Amino acid sequence: MALGIGDRLPSFSLEDQNGDLRTPASVQGRWLVLFFYPKDDTPGCTAEACSFRDNAESFAALDAEVWGISGDDAVSHRRFASRHNLTFPLLCDRNNALRREMGVPKALGLLPGRVTYIVDGEGVIRHTFSNLLDGPAHVREAQQVLNQLRG
Repeated sequence: MALGIGDRLPSFSLEDQNGDLRTPASVQGRWLVLFFYPKDDTPGCTAEACSFRDNAESFAALDAEVWGISGDDAVSHRRFASRHNLTFPLLCDRNNALRREMGVPKALGLLPGRVTYIVDGEGVIRHTFSNLLDGPAHVREAQQVLNQLRG
């Protein structure tokens, strides 16, 4: 069953592209934008990640951290981050355990889905957005929702 608005973000500890462990507790008190994406260096995922990169200042101004999550390993994430100058953590969800725990749906029944979660400072999911084909829409949606929720 997919997690949705009002559910608590599950506790997890995942390595990012630099080998640092990331946990939701490390951003307690701040907003967290978690975006699950299918695969490093694919056209849609690159457009999405670069759009988050290009809007980093607006998320910082909203006191929000951005974390990308896919099933790729740290080597792939480092290469992806380096190639596109990504400045936010890319978490390694090997075996897609967190993806399954959160109920991120598969697209067309087999492709990993593209879903963004907006999580408040208490660890409660306040918004979800799913759109496989338009990665940059996730950035626009996250900015709009954060502006409304923080209003």
